[in-house]
Amino acid sequence: MVNYNGTISEEVSIDITRNRAFLYGDGVFETLKVVDDKVMFLEDHYFRLMASMRILRMEIPMTFTMEYMEQQVLMLADVLNLSNSARVRITFFRKPGGRYLPETIHTDYLITAEPLEYPLYQINEGLYEVDLFKDFYVTKQLLSTLKTINKMVHITGSIYAQENGLQNCLLLNDDKNVVEALQGNVFLLMGNRLITPPLGDGCLNGIMRKQVLSLAGKMESVEVLEESVSPFDLQKADEIFITNVIMGVQPVSRYRKKDFGNNFSADIIKRLNAQIRLV
Repeated sequence: MVNYNGTISEEVSIDITRNRAFLYGDGVFETLKVVDDKVMFLEDHYFRLMASMRILRMEIPMTFTMEYMEQQVLMLADVLNLSNSARVRITFFRKPGGRYLPETIHTDYLITAEPLEYPLYQINEGLYEVDLFKDFYVTKQLLSTLKTINKMVHITGSIYAQENGLQNCLLLNDDKNVVEALQGNVFLLMGNRLITPPLGDGCLNGIMRKQVLSLAGKMESVEVLEESVSPFDLQKADEIFITNVIMGVQPVSRYRKKDFGNNFSADIIKRLNAQIRLV
């Protein structure tokens, strides 16, 4: 079952020979977490989606308000009996027509959902080894901060990680600074400083990144910084962790020959779960 332009059905007929998402990657998406019939971080997701569509010159349907988005997401989750815990994806793509130059700025959207095993965030204390992916780079531009459906750097990086027995890879920008992981933003704890790359370096404008910055900003013992991270900084860190809305916070246990702890990561996860329970 999917939700296509507000209609829930078992199958959707989309002509991929004319679909601009298939032909040109002309689309954006949001990945949402539903817990207890609520969309987590709804406002942040909605405004990021709207901003992305405006930047890409896509027409936003007049009816697609934040309340409407929430209704459409929860309606699909309910039909699929996933209201307790679900991963939901909303994809907007331009209507058919044209080649690189589209014939219209109007859009269609598709909402899909699948079950999540745990409603609350879990701390993963198993091996989670990462390394740098150097075959391709993330460019320092506004487009890199958006969740577009063109993710070839992340796809080839994921294949590289699998081939080398890694759980994830860290991506570099054209200045050879670390900007993010394959599936989320990256944070380094160095003493009492929590550091994450700035958006100007080309990292994704992540929803969980925003939550962690907010939570850590309220901790008196931590100085929160958005500044460039070099590969050499990784070896100096006390903790490294990766964030996204679905997994929450994933501690990195090993980078090359260095092992890392996860005390701060575990604390952030507790604070995130407390926030979810209050929603």
